[in-house]
Amino acid sequence: MAPIADFILNYVPLPKVPYYLTSYVPGKTPLSTPQEVYPALVTYLVVIFSIQWFMKDRPALKLQYPFQAHNVFLSAGSLLLLVLMLEEVIPSIWKHGVFYGMCNVNMWTPRMEFYYMINYSFKYIELIDTVFLALKKKPLAFLHVFHHSATALLCYSQLEGRTSVSWVVISLNLAVHVVMYYYYYATAGGARIWWKKYLTTMQITQFVIDLCAVYFGTYSYYAATYWHFLPHLGTCAGTEYAALFGCGLLSSYLLLFINFYIQTYKAPAKGKKTSANGKAVANGNGVANGHKKD
Repeated sequence: MAPIADFILNYVPLPKVPYYLTSYVPGKTPLSTPQEVYPALVTYLVVIFSIQWFMKDRPALKLQYPFQAHNVFLSAGSLLLLVLMLEEVIPSIWKHGVFYGMCNVNMWTPRMEFYYMINYSFKYIELIDTVFLALKKKPLAFLHVFHHSATALLCYSQLEGRTSVSWVVISLNLAVHVVMYYYYYATAGGARIWWKKYLTTMQITQFVIDLCAVYFGTYSYYAATYWHFLPHLGTCAGTEYAALFGCGLLSSYLLLFINFYIQTYKAPAKGKKTSANGKAVANGNGVANGHKKD
């Protein structure tokens, strides 16, 4: 039973769309082949660095209202998609157990596939984040650019590989994005948010849970398929390439976000002076008490 999904299907007027837009059909669904995905991501890199070069000697654009509208859409869209996915997943876990919910091939339902496709499309909309940064002349950090482009590739690989554990990673990511894009919306309007540090902690926690899930699923697959001498509960649905790629990329995310956390919140800020009582004081460059001013 999926009350929200059923309500939308029964009462919200939706346009009729081709089958390949509601089910993943390689070669017909948009951005479903390497010939489309890789050029799209290369174009993203070219565009953002071209904008950065173009804006070098020009004043930064404010773009407050378009930026806020972009973040409202992604925060609200992430929340709706998260609820839709959970109402599809939770009944199966309740009935069959956690291992079934994570690894059984039947968890890749038509509705879940459609939700995964929507989530995949969100990853290309999220690339607009970087366009805003470039137009506002904000730094384009490696973590930001790499994470945005690589996550689109990750979602593509999991659609191709039909990994049943995908919902764990995606639902956690959606939960983080509900909060994160609200934060961007609020701060763009001038709000002072005290919990920015905890948002980064939330992201790191997300990747730790992600890795527990995907490493468990990958181990289960290999133990059931090749390493029969090892204890296991059974195999886990999905291709080997998708599993290994997911493990590797999510591991890199965890390391990069931990490094970001250390550099941002633990490492002493450059240019800070120390007062007689050992406490940092403002240096006149927009940093005071360890918190960078927006």
